[in-house]
Amino acid sequence: MFCFQCQETAKNTGCTVKGMCGKPEETANLQDLLIFVLRGIAVYGEKLKELGQPDRSNDDFVLQGLFATITNANWDDARFVAMIQDGLARRDKLKNSFLAAYKAKHGKDFTDPLPEAATWTGSSSAFAEKAKSVGILSTANEDVRSLRELLIIGLKGVAAYAEHAAVLGFRKAEIDDFMLEALASTTKDLSVDEMVALVMKAGGMAVTTMALLDEANTTTYGNPEITQVNIGVGKNPGILISGHDLKDMAELLKQTEGTGVDVYTHGEMLPANYYPAFKKYPHFVGNYGGSWWQQNPEFESFNGPILLTTNCLVPLKKENTYLDRLYTTGVVGYEGAKHIADRPAGGAKDFSALIAQAKKCPPPVEIETGSIVGGFAHHQVLALADKVVEAVKSGAIKRFVVMAGCDGRQKSRSYYTEVAENLPKDTVILTAGCAKYRYNKLNLGDIGGIPRVLDAGQCNDSYSLAVIALKLKEVFGLDDINDLPVSYDIAWYEQKAVAVLLALLFLGVKGIRLGPTLPAFLSPNVAKVLVENFNIKPIGTVQDDIAAMMAGK
Repeated sequence: MFCFQCQETAKNTGCTVKGMCGKPEETANLQDLLIFVLRGIAVYGEKLKELGQPDRSNDDFVLQGLFATITNANWDDARFVAMIQDGLARRDKLKNSFLAAYKAKHGKDFTDPLPEAATWTGSSSAFAEKAKSVGILSTANEDVRSLRELLIIGLKGVAAYAEHAAVLGFRKAEIDDFMLEALASTTKDLSVDEMVALVMKAGGMAVTTMALLDEANTTTYGNPEITQVNIGVGKNPGILISGHDLKDMAELLKQTEGTGVDVYTHGEMLPANYYPAFKKYPHFVGNYGGSWWQQNPEFESFNGPILLTTNCLVPLKKENTYLDRLYTTGVVGYEGAKHIADRPAGGAKDFSALIAQAKKCPPPVEIETGSIVGGFAHHQVLALADKVVEAVKSGAIKRFVVMAGCDGRQKSRSYYTEVAENLPKDTVILTAGCAKYRYNKLNLGDIGGIPRVLDAGQCNDSYSLAVIALKLKEVFGLDDINDLPVSYDIAWYEQKAVAVLLALLFLGVKGIRLGPTLPAFLSPNVAKVLVENFNIKPIGTVQDDIAAMMAGK
């Protein structure tokens, strides 16, 4: 195996024996083979589009295939084998459609050479061996490899956001078309300029996709509101739900109504507490625990069933006993966990097994008390725009620091807690994503009633931060987004954060600090391009970075 898609990759170079995330070599290789098959699907999909006969039958499969390979999403080899088999069948069906369409248009058979991803075939017994030759290192040139992987990794993040929107019935053909264009491009010998252009196009598509997801979530469940979220526990048995899928959340709340079973969010699902549609359920108690990487002890002490709807599932440790209470759904998979099937057309997922088990479980163990505040998505912040603008004009707010992104296990991430603690009292932190768990329970106070930590939600909600910045640019009459009193101190871990980073670059944001480390998938030459064009920089010391940010550097 060779995997370097997450921030914690071994020695900041690449995992070669077992993923730092816990991913076994066999699973990593199967994921590589699935991406290889998706490339083959994309080759024929793109060619059919060129012939004026686009085929949309694989759009969902491509999104879900990319999403399933995101860090901490799916650990189930059997699921990957099934997806590869399905993918090969889909690819060959597309191939036949293309060959027929080509002959009908040109009056002759198609005889041009095709990449191996479009032609290789084999039974499941051959998957493991084939997977060894189609991974990241099969691209020999380091810079080409870096640009291709930057594109694919960003594409995985975009696919995750697009899948969330599609579940709610919102999609755009341009997003699905770009998936095929980008995947197919990695089978071609392109110039550096062409590859860089595709990476930037991925950033633009990330903006489009996050805007679509924002529309899907807010149209369906209302605009997030400023909310005090309970972090204590009740006396009833409960179900803990994590991940980002709000439709799963809605269906679980509906099905648990009146059952005597409470519902709690964990980690990535915290922002569900901010949506008006979910506040009508009195058995929706609040949030339990902290960031994704703390789930082993927190899932253990919760006592009831746990539902993982998207990524950030951590492998169980030997001392953990909750596997029989662990349920997965959607793209998530884990050997030994019970999987909740996809919803039938026009129907809902069946969560009756979780509810029945929950009724037999003791209530959660209380691990903390009190509340945290969130819900500062763009609609809510813009409603406070006059107050915010006045605070800036009066000098009460000197600077905004965007500390969005991911959390992770490395001790070096204490940097973000220390930055939050040491920023001057006239600064406001804008956040979205799990990075907030490093400081969202600190008592940092407010500025004239404006909390010093404005939590817009999960990484899915990072679009809100861009909307807020663009609105401030308009209000202050600035020509350049970089003239705003805003600094970016971003933490990253996985591929959705890469999509957000590419979105910020597409919007022209410069001077982003990125940590705890720069991505291993950036070759020295590609990193140099990003530094020279966007002034991306690694984090430094807390004191030096705060001083630089307050000076607008």
